[in-house]
Amino acid sequence: MPLVTRVTDLIGRTPLFELAATTTGTRLLLKLEPFNPTGAAKIRMAREMVLDAERRGLLTSGGHIIESTSGNTGLGLAVVAAERGYRFTAVVDHHACKDKLRAMRAMGAELVFVADDGDDNLATSAREDLAEAMAAARPDAYFTEQHNNDTNAVGYYAVAEELLEDVERVDILLSSVGTGGSLFGTATRLRQLGCPAYVIGVEPVGSIAFGGEGGPYWQSGTGTPPGATIGTAVDYSLLDEGVKVSDVAAFATARAVAKELGLMIGGSAGGSVHAALSRLEEFPAGSTIVTIVCDGGEKYLDTVFDDDWMRERDLLDPAAEDDVRAMLHRYVPAGRRSELAEAR
Repeated sequence: MPLVTRVTDLIGRTPLFELAATTTGTRLLLKLEPFNPTGAAKIRMAREMVLDAERRGLLTSGGHIIESTSGNTGLGLAVVAAERGYRFTAVVDHHACKDKLRAMRAMGAELVFVADDGDDNLATSAREDLAEAMAAARPDAYFTEQHNNDTNAVGYYAVAEELLEDVERVDILLSSVGTGGSLFGTATRLRQLGCPAYVIGVEPVGSIAFGGEGGPYWQSGTGTPPGATIGTAVDYSLLDEGVKVSDVAAFATARAVAKELGLMIGGSAGGSVHAALSRLEEFPAGSTIVTIVCDGGEKYLDTVFDDDWMRERDLLDPAAEDDVRAMLHRYVPAGRRSELAEAR
């Protein structure tokens, strides 16, 4: 890495981690986006949305960025706003991770809450309505509107390019769907580069993007809750399959991966990893499966990795964690298997 002068110059070139492999040569690779600044993938699209707004004259010197966010997009926009001299207001709820909110404030963002203290329900629709109204009332403001911004997906084109620099092909792209930008932007660029991967989207049980009954869920930054509008960044024309994973299974996976490997992944990534591990032997022999880990588990120490928080919400399930650990043991990649043998 050459010497850089801006934090956003550090975006990208995130590593690939082989989490699991079968005896038939199928392997599950994790694209570790926590290695980006802010510890998340969404700084990629935050930068692209701002640069696009500048190119189109929607943001000018001293302008004001407004966005509804559960945290990671807000963190990315806070960095970009600080670098480029913009004011940034994040419209948030108390469902968001506290450390994400603290970090946005630390970087100069103004936080506007749509719910009272103690109300930790997900309020996506209320957030977006308020962000839109605030931007409309301010002549210098620009609502980045991540769910319906075409450059959301464009921001992830580099993920596909990086993947094909590191592996010969991606057969299956399996990842969580929030705004949809990371999965469908990566899938679009893979197709453009001659790699038409089979695309599997993962959402929480309770999310409505793939149909079914809506309801509450605790996975952060992913899914579409009842009452919220599914944004245009969710490109159903690219979706081959949509699956749902419960909070219990997603969080058990994140916790088991941390305990077994020392790798901290967020709850939504836990959902994707659970979906992949559960079906690993169903995929064609020799397949390369990639899951985009959109953020790290360090942001969820007071939620997913806190036994009391989990127990209070009836999410703590040691048996489910044991099931995930058993899958991790069953599918240990050859390289790690040899290391374990040497250690013994």
